[in-house]
Amino acid sequence: MSYLETTKDVYKEAALTPDVGLCCTTNPIWELPGLKIPRIMQEMNYGCGSTVHARDLTNNPKTLYVGVGGGMELLQFAYFSRQKGGVIGVDVVDEMLEASRKNFKIAEEQNDWFKSEFVDLKKGDAMNLPVEDNSIDVAAQNCLFNIFKAEDLKKAIAEMYRVLKPHGRLVMSDPTCEQPMNDDLRNDERLRALCLSGSLPIADYVKALTDAGFGTIEIRARKPYRILDPKHYPTDELIYIESIEVAAIKDPMPADGPCIFTGKAAIYYGEDDYFDDKAGHVLLKNQPLAVCDKTAGALAGLGRDDIFISESTFHYDGGGCC
Repeated sequence: MSYLETTKDVYKEAALTPDVGLCCTTNPIWELPGLKIPRIMQEMNYGCGSTVHARDLTNNPKTLYVGVGGGMELLQFAYFSRQKGGVIGVDVVDEMLEASRKNFKIAEEQNDWFKSEFVDLKKGDAMNLPVEDNSIDVAAQNCLFNIFKAEDLKKAIAEMYRVLKPHGRLVMSDPTCEQPMNDDLRNDERLRALCLSGSLPIADYVKALTDAGFGTIEIRARKPYRILDPKHYPTDELIYIESIEVAAIKDPMPADGPCIFTGKAAIYYGEDDYFDDKAGHVLLKNQPLAVCDKTAGALAGLGRDDIFISESTFHYDGGGCC
């Protein structure tokens, strides 16, 4: 049995018998006017963060969500579009698709604005999406890509890139780990399916996205996730896993490389009212400006004693300059 078949079996079981906290931490339950999340959707909430951000969802975007879970994030996406087929949900597990269909009927009863037809559920593989080229404004996945091994991850990211419109965005939440993992952990198919042993370092995760052609990367959140300890897992040392929320934007690749926002800011505190680096960045006096890592490096390289560059916070919420 391949690791993908093991993963399919794990989530078939999770669809038939909801398992609270099966593999992941609880996603935020959005408190939005008129939005009620059915309890069964919360119980089938198999994610490690949130991929639903209001600033991504203006002007009725066509949205794709891969790995439907119990349908909670699909319902949240539909809240912003409210149109037939405005959200596409893709999953390879028949039982999960059927569970989501049932859950949407419950959502209809609890939300007078929602109709099941707002979400188009499709059987499909993340590495071969049943979606047309350049047709999606916002694509998302939650706690799925960390399961894939390197070549499959490359294919899955390439598929997301293919279906996105120019300047469309891929919004993700996945576990990451900066420590090396031994082969026993990496090769344990069930631990990989449970979103534990496939975790990559953030730099490797970001590189996989930029290698696919995404010109802008935003790391929006980084937070504690799980511990793999020697008493319960095949490891001699304690391994700390974090989850990150990331947006990869299908912008053209800049000639000098991708713009990667990791939460750095530049602050000018000189004698003038502002500093202009003549490269597109104007720093108002004593006003922090979010900058990508590339720009942070260029400003630091000027060697000025009146510009402060912060360390990466791994939290970026827009408003930056690159």
